[in-house]
Amino acid sequence: MKRDLFGVLVIHGFTATLESVNPLVEFLEKLQIPVSAPLLKGHGGPSPEKLRGVTWRDWLLDAETAFHELSEKVDRIIVAGHSMGALVALNLAAKYQRGKLDSVVLAAPAFRLVSLFGPGRPFHFLVPLLKVFIKSWNLDVAESDRNKKGIPVHYTWAPTDAIKSFFDLISYTESRLNDIRCPMLIIHNRHDQTVRQDSLDIVYHGVATDAADKEVVWFERSEHQMFCDSEKQKVIGSVIGFIDSRTSKNAEHVQGISI
Repeated sequence: MKRDLFGVLVIHGFTATLESVNPLVEFLEKLQIPVSAPLLKGHGGPSPEKLRGVTWRDWLLDAETAFHELSEKVDRIIVAGHSMGALVALNLAAKYQRGKLDSVVLAAPAFRLVSLFGPGRPFHFLVPLLKVFIKSWNLDVAESDRNKKGIPVHYTWAPTDAIKSFFDLISYTESRLNDIRCPMLIIHNRHDQTVRQDSLDIVYHGVATDAADKEVVWFERSEHQMFCDSEKQKVIGSVIGFIDSRTSKNAEHVQGISI
């Protein structure tokens, strides 16, 4: 029986450029693994102004469109999402885990933010008021080497309405976790200054995936932009190892089927 062809859908984070995930995408391409990395609405432009008026439903639609396009080329899809992209990946899992979606890779899933204004944090109740009076927020560098020169991997500020929509996506995704049963790899950073460590616990204990199908890997030096930071080779290696394990399990399953 023919072995299933796997593809990988890579989803970047909030305010990020494709440069933030390109090291992973390029490695997958070198391995000749079909890969898609959509640019979510409002991202990738010369100015964060493109994010004004954009909502989390637009980002889900972009990811879903890319998922369907990739599904026309492959039999099974592994969705790898970074930060907000991990939330988008979980929403795809909730909808397509009984179809072509095989599993998810969640890199620094953004459920609890260091910001005190994020969902589940002390000042979250003030966000609607802030949205009225403050039209944009500055964003910090999210790499361990803050002196490194290179192509920007995210905007330096964001419109407040887009941040509010990102917060709404966090709450919405958390409410759906118990619907998710697919295998997953969760990777996070010990010293992440954007997403808190307890985000990993929220995912791990919130989903209905069997414990045997949930793998966790921690990194000790990376900051939030883990696919282009100091440990990127190890981070990418953990993702490739998970992909190998999923394709191997598929091969074993196929070999066990009587023709």
